[in-house]
Amino acid sequence: MNIFRLAGDMTHLASVLVLLLKIHTIKSCAGVSLKTQELYAIVFATRYLDIFTSFVSVYNTFMKLVFLASSFSIVWYMRYHKAVHRTYDREQDTFRHWFLVLPCLLLALIIHEKFTFLEVLWTFSLYLEAVAILPQLVLLQRTRNIDNLTGQYIFLLGGYRGLYILNWIYRYFTEPHFVHWITWIAGLVQTLLYADFFYYYFLSWKNNKKLQLPA
Repeated sequence: MNIFRLAGDMTHLASVLVLLLKIHTIKSCAGVSLKTQELYAIVFATRYLDIFTSFVSVYNTFMKLVFLASSFSIVWYMRYHKAVHRTYDREQDTFRHWFLVLPCLLLALIIHEKFTFLEVLWTFSLYLEAVAILPQLVLLQRTRNIDNLTGQYIFLLGGYRGLYILNWIYRYFTEPHFVHWITWIAGLVQTLLYADFFYYYFLSWKNNKKLQLPA
């Protein structure tokens, strides 16, 4: 554990809390892509199967359970909560997200560090997380309606991955033999997908204007 890893975890946790605050308190999921949230639920479900087979620390297990519970709770709210479901923009959130799942799974079967069930699923979760934000970004470009909480959620989500890259750089120079090309490349792709959003987010903050993405 180092300061970059801890900051990344806390930023990731903050992003989830911001989204849950929006959904639970305001009873609205306007501007939030259910497709992205379903992909994240799959990411965590396939990545954290090791909680049944190995124990790292109380902190590690707690964070895994939090992300599992929160991701499935968000999907449940958006699909089945009467008040929240009514605010979901189904007509705009039409990205065919299931078309991302199969290529990521096939890639994990081909390119992995070790050919075991848990390792392939863990690798699959890395590939899928790298592109899971795409339906959300497409939805925001279509609607151009980004409220403060949704904007903060995506900014924190992108910030978490950026901090993890700093964590990898730190560990590369401080830990012998710390080389994980699959994790690094997937993380870099994920961060690059946020680049356009970050640009307009900082532009709106600098000019004190409402955040809007180009159509």
